[in-house]
Amino acid sequence: MLFAVICAVAVATIYVAQPVLAQIGSDLGLPEADLGWIVTTGQLGYLVGLALLVPLGDMFDRRMLIAGHLLLAAVGMALAAVAAQLWLLLAGLALAGLFAVVVQTTVAFAADLSTAAERGRTLGAVTSGVTIGILGARVLAGSLAALWGWRSIYAVFAVLLIALTCFALRLLPSDPRDVRATYGAVLMSLGRMFRERLFVSRGVIAFFLFASFGTLWSGLALPLAAAPWRLSTAQIGLFGIAGLAGALGASRAGQGADAGRANVITGGALALLAASWLASGQASWSLWPVIVGVIVLDFAVQAVHVSNQHLLTAAYPHRTSSVIGGYMLFYSFGSAVGATGTTAVYSAAGWAGSSLLGAAFALCALLVWAVNRRATRRARVTASSRPAQPRPIGRAKSTPCG
Repeated sequence: MLFAVICAVAVATIYVAQPVLAQIGSDLGLPEADLGWIVTTGQLGYLVGLALLVPLGDMFDRRMLIAGHLLLAAVGMALAAVAAQLWLLLAGLALAGLFAVVVQTTVAFAADLSTAAERGRTLGAVTSGVTIGILGARVLAGSLAALWGWRSIYAVFAVLLIALTCFALRLLPSDPRDVRATYGAVLMSLGRMFRERLFVSRGVIAFFLFASFGTLWSGLALPLAAAPWRLSTAQIGLFGIAGLAGALGASRAGQGADAGRANVITGGALALLAASWLASGQASWSLWPVIVGVIVLDFAVQAVHVSNQHLLTAAYPHRTSSVIGGYMLFYSFGSAVGATGTTAVYSAAGWAGSSLLGAAFALCALLVWAVNRRATRRARVTASSRPAQPRPIGRAKSTPCG
């Protein structure tokens, strides 16, 4: 539960600015052209952290890393809360985004603390916290800003992060390392993963998966705010509750992964993801199908995400931090492509065009899964058909394991 709360609060720091950009711009006297940097800066910090900070979890005590990263993220939130100029606000958001990657260190630590038979269930519970943070951040930020202004959002999150730092130090077990690799060796190990089939295939699936996710959540407000609905920001935010219902419902996907069905769950969930766009695409004509589409999409995204992480942490048990950090690079780029693509397509072809884009991303993920599954089966058949090689007589030469 503590891991899930840490993930929810940390990841929310990246998204809380989205519903209050206009209020921030008005208070600081910023032109509309500069408002995009408020969100982009945090995302850029997050990307840097994924590549450079998350691999540290394979070197140092992760309890101390989690506590340190939470505290530094709190410093970033505090700077944003008191910022009177744009540069100080951006500095605070960059710092908070950089250390928000504590989410991935937390997920890797949770996976390592679990037994092999319960790893999927644990990952399902912990990553539900990530989804709650992403979807709930908009609702919470809008409520706090309406009561006490946009600065209260960052002040509240700074306090929450400091409190979680104390809980992490008090409640989490120590994580000593008997053998400490050098930082360069850890980064080189991460680079070598990009040549391995399992890691790359699951990463590419994650890219298209979260591109589809970003297409929905970055673009859905556009048709809902337009005619004939003209919903307010608060009303649009309520669709996040439907997303939460779907994502939390998929937390049991981890139990299926524990039973050895992670690959089957991935294929079925990706098919559901593609089908969800048939309902979400009706946003210009009816809202009830949209609610169904949102629930199904978030269910599918969460199921695939948990299955991916289960397979990767099981395949790389001694490099869980590095593999989760590298995997999340695909996630971040996919989310950015979806968010950018949906607004561009919407301006040219409306919500129907955005829906086709989201469905195309989902079908690409399904295609990658199908091609990789066929290639894996072919490799197994080829290996099983080879004649057994006679073992040489005498002492076998030992080789280091990779």
